Amino acid sequence: MKWKKIGKVLILDKNEKNLSETYLNELLTSNNVDTIIKINNIYGTKRMPNIEILKGSDTETIHKENGCFFKLDLSKVMWSKGNVNERLRIAKLIKPNETVLDMFAGIGYFSIPIGVHSKAKKIYSIEINPNSYGFLKENIELNKINKDYNRMEAILGDSKELTSNYKVDRIIMGYVKTTHHYLKIAIGSLNPGGILHYHETVPLKLINTRPINRIKNAAGDRDVNIITINKIKQYAPGVAHIVVDAQIN
Repeated sequence: MKWKKIGKVLILDKNEKNLSETYLNELLTSNNVDTIIKINNIYGTKRMPNIEILKGSDTETIHKENGCFFKLDLSKVMWSKGNVNERLRIAKLIKPNETVLDMFAGIGYFSIPIGVHSKAKKIYSIEINPNSYGFLKENIELNKINKDYNRMEAILGDSKELTSNYKVDRIIMGYVKTTHHYLKIAIGSLNPGGILHYHETVPLKLINTRPINRIKNAAGDRDVNIITINKIKQYAPGVAHIVVDAQIN
């Protein structure tokens, strides 16, 4: 696909060569958007985007997905449209009265659908990027998740330092690249029988070995039951973005 639409902003593929005024104006009209951008790259542990504005000026928008509203500024925070099905899948797995911790919450990619579609008792959402944290708090309000009581708590800081403060029934590790460095900390905060959703980018030939070995090594003496391994999308040639659902006893 040459573009993707996030709210009122259109993101062109960074390899798109046709940037003529005529083409850009046609895209504005046909997609009913206000702004067109390119994202050159995402950098750092805070997942900051480096963008180029091609048309318009306003990069802040509200995106609707899976019955949830996400306010964000695409010049300050990232958005991964390819994870749409995974975000809803996780929300539907949550059992009533579970306590959930989202280690890399962002603007609430996983936390908000959990708050909207599940009966989780408590959701802890940790985010290191102050910009994303600000939108996370706004999105909790926008989706009225805390209308009855404080179900979702947005926490600013590094999950490597903060996760051990909590004991929960389920942990979402929806980040890739260095996620395995956080496995021991995550597992240490899971109650017996708790569920881990661990994301990793892995060569196709290692899908059924490397992620599982990493989880088992981090678990130490605790028993690990691998529930499923799901391929979310192709990350690069020969490399997949996968998620492992594992029960840690």
